[in-house]
Amino acid sequence: MKIKDLRGQRDSELEFELDRLQKALFDARFKSATETAAQPGRIRENRRQIARIRTLLQERKTHIRGAQSR
Repeated sequence: MKIKDLRGQRDSELEFELDRLQKALFDARFKSATETAAQPGRIRENRRQIARIRTLLQERKTHIRGAQSR
């Protein structure tokens, strides 16, 4: 999901997505440690998506870019 798409979501939706991605990242890391990872790029993509969401939530919290908390 692109940052442009994330900006249209509410904080509660972003937090839900953040929780989902963190669980998916944990599962992917666990699988890669215990067996052969089917999609090694998934870990990197999850980390980047988590960073995008955290950045957006922080921007809203500090009112950077004029974004209002929804």
